Amino acid sequence: MQEHYTKTIIPMIESVYGSLTAVERSIADFFIQNRTERDFSAKHIAQLLFVSEASLSRFAQKCGYKGYREFVFHYVNGLEEQDRRIGQITKSVLNTYQELLSKSFSLLNESQMHNIAEMLTKAEKVFVYGMGSSGLAAQEIRLRFMRLGLSIEAITDSHIMKINTALVRPQHLVIGISISGQTKEVISSLKQAHKRGAKTLLITANNDFTFTSFCDEMLLVAVTKNLVGGNVISPQFPVLIMVDIFFSYFLNADYYQKLAYYTDTLSALSEENSDKS
Repeated sequence: MQEHYTKTIIPMIESVYGSLTAVERSIADFFIQNRTERDFSAKHIAQLLFVSEASLSRFAQKCGYKGYREFVFHYVNGLEEQDRRIGQITKSVLNTYQELLSKSFSLLNESQMHNIAEMLTKAEKVFVYGMGSSGLAAQEIRLRFMRLGLSIEAITDSHIMKINTALVRPQHLVIGISISGQTKEVISSLKQAHKRGAKTLLITANNDFTFTSFCDEMLLVAVTKNLVGGNVISPQFPVLIMVDIFFSYFLNADYYQKLAYYTDTLSALSEENSDKS
């Protein structure tokens, strides 16, 4: 039992809550809601909560401890363990982000970025295909590039994707996003777009050489074992890293014209917000 309380004694406080007096409940509420280390001496807490030290002792005994000092010992241990656990989780997530940034740098090919920027510049219309989390990345790409004057559309519905593929032309660019490289709707649509003469770009973590038969460019993104399921960090993150990079290349080609477009969109948004207010 004591090992369990060393981890956290909050459940024990909650289990006896119904049998506590009004004063004891105020003490219980404090310890349940508190998340920081502080001076937990009986004198300090009694003054803080406007209760007697004897009330603290009776409260501790109802929680299953000999006295307030023993209660505080286990309570503080629980806080320290929680802090350690949170620290480990934070470091784990940040380390994953750092790993993906390092891998993205290793995969970066500047010549390819110039080619992609040129494809975007020359395209009469750009379509971005993505399903699920890749669909969210597709929407983000649309929002980013349309503000620079690019005619671009994000398609995240498989049915609309099939219809749209039948309408693409040689002067169009189709971008497909599939981290796994196994999203059938996206891969199939890219193949069909390629057959119709459109330029095609696949953003993926799957370096499958067969993709080159229907992709003018295959942009590899970084991946970790925890990424595809999105159970640690967002699967869009490595995609958006690469998007940010070729966004910069695209922006720097005819910089002043695109900056003018960007400024105009900001002004339009500002005017809309002013009208609403």
